[in-house]
Amino acid sequence: MKVLALSGSLREEAFSTRLVDAAADLAPDGVEISRFERLEEIPGFNQDRESEVPEAVEDLRSRIEAADALLVITPEYNASMPGQLKNAIDWASRPHGESALAGKPAAVLSSSPMPFGAIWANQQVRKAFTITGTPTVERELAIGKIDEKIDATNRLTEDVARGDLAALLAELNELVAVIADQSGQEAIPA
Repeated sequence: MKVLALSGSLREEAFSTRLVDAAADLAPDGVEISRFERLEEIPGFNQDRESEVPEAVEDLRSRIEAADALLVITPEYNASMPGQLKNAIDWASRPHGESALAGKPAAVLSSSPMPFGAIWANQQVRKAFTITGTPTVERELAIGKIDEKIDATNRLTEDVARGDLAALLAELNELVAVIADQSGQEAIPA
């Protein structure tokens, strides 16, 4: 199974980006996680530009379509998801009726050095996915005090956080299988 990870932060050493490596370390056998690295290149969504889709947006859409699932990892800025992440979701949700996000299984992970782990940003991504038709795993995972739970090699060091992330990825794997079964497609071996 191929999972495309979207880190919602543009910062080079962002916890969200480092959590992509942590997720890859904890992914079930047969699950490959790769990161979309062009978030900063995506221009602001403008419906007037939909007929001239920027190359970075085409790349995002094609990478989402090629993936079996999405893993969105977000920080929280001013009690919401970062604007660049919301912008990418807006572009990927278009054109209406042909969206790369429609029907694409997803999981959402948020983190913050603050105790609540960016839960509001997590919920905003999940809310956006209800509108885009993106089935999302039920488990909500917000890792608080992430600065104390991830080491220099991008490995989660706290057992609870490791277990929660492994469970989130297992649920994503199950959701992909359920959707494939419902649509009559051959299930992706895990």
